Amino acid sequence: MLHRNEKLVIWPSYLDATKSRRDGRTVAKKHSVKQPSLNEIQSAARELGLNPVAEPNKAYPKTWWVISGRVLVDKKTPKTITAKEICKIIRKNRS
Repeated sequence: MLHRNEKLVIWPSYLDATKSRRDGRTVAKKHSVKQPSLNEIQSAARELGLNPVAEPNKAYPKTWWVISGRVLVDKKTPKTITAKEICKIIRKNRS
């Protein structure tokens, strides 16, 4: 069982610039990335030293019919700051 104080759940929808806040994006549009993949999120979290664990067979609850996967990362900072840092690394890796 996952303890709330140990890990954060990062869904691709949190970082996706093509999604609205209503659809689940938690990062500001200027910091977000277009359609981040699970592998990009996992490698960015690894670069940040967050010990990521990808779970590709999970679905974001708001869009339960789409299997997008999720990444569990160590909780070192608040979720929004962690998500923004992951976006920053993905942007750097894409360019």
